[in-house]
Amino acid sequence: MRLITQIAFTLALMVAPISAFAQDYTVGSLRIDHPWSRATPRGAAIGAGYLVIENKGNIPDRLVSVAAEIAGSTEIHLMKMEDGVMKMRPLAQGIEIAPGANAILAPGGYHLMFLDLKRPFVQGQRFKAMLVFEKAGDIEVEFAVEAMGAPGGHHKY
Repeated sequence: MRLITQIAFTLALMVAPISAFAQDYTVGSLRIDHPWSRATPRGAAIGAGYLVIENKGNIPDRLVSVAAEIAGSTEIHLMKMEDGVMKMRPLAQGIEIAPGANAILAPGGYHLMFLDLKRPFVQGQRFKAMLVFEKAGDIEVEFAVEAMGAPGGHHKY
């Protein structure tokens, strides 16, 4: 019996670091996987947020807004190359998630902007945000703050 307890304890320790990153949420037919951000330098006014939204339903939905206590305002953005120049712009209409598809918010593409930060994003800490979807409604999620240069995305997409 003691050996079984030791094995179970060892397995729990091995899985703990993985589960610390494994955050997913469900609202309606949408699954939100691993909201994360990068740490920001002291005094930074902006930060970005990333996640994956999977639509398991049979009708499209749309991420229409986000709100967070840590920021004065928030926007949904797209970053892309235009005429050899990387440009970033807010998406007033949000991001559509087609049935059976994923919306991947990651560095260099779609992402959330947290503006007028009230405090920095600190590695190892978390902050809450409210995601608002056109059909599925609202859901509060926690963003895990990773290192400043983190590639992030501890998910399977």
